Amino acid sequence: MLREFLAGEGFEVECAENATAGLAAMEKQPIDLLVLDVMLPGASGFDVLRSLRQTQSRLPVIMLTARGEAVDRILGLELGADDYLAKPFDPRELAARLRAIHRRSQTTSNETTQTVVEVGQLRIDEKRRRATWSDTVLDLTAAELRIITILAKAKGQPLERGELTEQALGRKLTPYDRSIDTHVSNLRRKLTQAGASGIEIRSVRGTGYELLSVDAP
Repeated sequence: MLREFLAGEGFEVECAENATAGLAAMEKQPIDLLVLDVMLPGASGFDVLRSLRQTQSRLPVIMLTARGEAVDRILGLELGADDYLAKPFDPRELAARLRAIHRRSQTTSNETTQTVVEVGQLRIDEKRRRATWSDTVLDLTAAELRIITILAKAKGQPLERGELTEQALGRKLTPYDRSIDTHVSNLRRKLTQAGASGIEIRSVRGTGYELLSVDAP
């Protein structure tokens, strides 16, 4: 059903019925976006995502979760999904999110104005879609890279969670939506693993987040 609907919306769609077939297909043919169901026969969508993120950190992934289970949503985001939709959902919403993610990926890669953003030893090359701390490359997903870029450009200015959701994920913030919070948690963990010091993604109570140089006056 989704294949027929998305094809009618202008997407070129390839389907795989299980984890093994899906991973094999992606090895043979590069793709732009992945819609990944959690509930697959055999290995789960989480298993696919774990395997995928070992080799493709930038591929945008939207996960489909059963019954909107919070644990499924959070786990998927922690493993590197860019966004999720809880079943049942409107296929038009899926198409809209796919277009938004793809549009943001294309905009970033075709950026012709400011291509490098720096905060301390954090360096974000928008043209190459790469972030580094000192000489260490940060292994970020597409959504994580967009979020840290947005925060870096607004250095020292708090950004609301709703604003981050719209700019990074291309959709409105919904009640009980913890996507941005989970992405920020992942960013903090990856910065710590890279030995980052002197900057901090700080929570702003009642607002959202801001990126700070902690040694700044």
